[in-house]
Amino acid sequence: MFKRTRRLRRNKIIRDMVSETEVDINSLVYPIFITEDYEENNSEKSLYKNSDKNSYMQYGIKEEITSMPGQYRYSIDRCHEVIDKYTAAGIKAFMIFGITDKKDDNGSGAYDENGIVQRAVRSIKQRYNDVYIITDVCMCEYTSHGHCGIIHDGEVDNDETIKLLAQTALSHVQAGADMVAPSDMMDKRVAAIRNTLDKNGYENIPIMSYSAKYASNFYGPFREAAKCSLKGDRKTYQMDFRNSKEALSEVLADIEEGADIVMVKPCMNYLDIINRVSNIVNVPVAAYSVSGEYAMVKAAALNGWIKEEETVYEMAVSAFRAGADIYITYYALELAEYIKNAILK
Repeated sequence: MFKRTRRLRRNKIIRDMVSETEVDINSLVYPIFITEDYEENNSEKSLYKNSDKNSYMQYGIKEEITSMPGQYRYSIDRCHEVIDKYTAAGIKAFMIFGITDKKDDNGSGAYDENGIVQRAVRSIKQRYNDVYIITDVCMCEYTSHGHCGIIHDGEVDNDETIKLLAQTALSHVQAGADMVAPSDMMDKRVAAIRNTLDKNGYENIPIMSYSAKYASNFYGPFREAAKCSLKGDRKTYQMDFRNSKEALSEVLADIEEGADIVMVKPCMNYLDIINRVSNIVNVPVAAYSVSGEYAMVKAAALNGWIKEEETVYEMAVSAFRAGADIYITYYALELAEYIKNAILK
């Protein structure tokens, strides 16, 4: 018997009734870039003395990221502006990235108890009781060479790095972070972080591991956003984008080490990986729609080549359809507003 499948597409009511995938505002996470810029000149009103460093720290910063139109770097005193705006739209979870011009070979700013992320988390938690703060745990924003760990003899030293990553995660949690998210792709770093947190009484703090993080060409705008100038590449520790079985191995290893949530990054070109991961794990799966994805959509939309709102929604739906439970995106506000206002037909 011939089946008329179009019967269930005749109008929006029936389409919504039978839709298989929905984008939930509660599943959205918005990344925030918190910056500290140092100036030796104290003549500007926007500077104040930083007692821990022989310099002056800027405040009042809201600096647009040129490669990501509509996205900004905020100083700690202004990050409440973006949080207020997003929480009003229903966004409750934020991922914090710290940016500093003070970098060294050991990435000491990552695990400094008075580092940019640590101070930002304390400030946010003093102001808000109802937001969920996830911190990116890595060293690339703090190292002079831009790599995600300590360099010895020209290579990233895995075992030395994971000690500092665990120290970094602990300092974030002590500052008030609700969850830590290691993004470095070092071997055994989840176990090192889990053991450190547990030993210090933070056994209830979850870990969202960047488990299948590929050495992707889609990270370019992020590196500009984070002021991370990389010498070389990260192909010796981030995954080869030609591989998929390897992703499953990484994910299962992280879960065994104590990861509560596993992440696939990037999202758009890796929907097959999200799907394969979601089919084999019994923990939530996060997908990170990265800076390059945002920049491409934004550029095409600004040129009038695509409908931005519908494209953004389609991308989000594809991630959830593939099996994602959590969606990390620079378009979180737009998605929340699209959903709430029901503007998509």
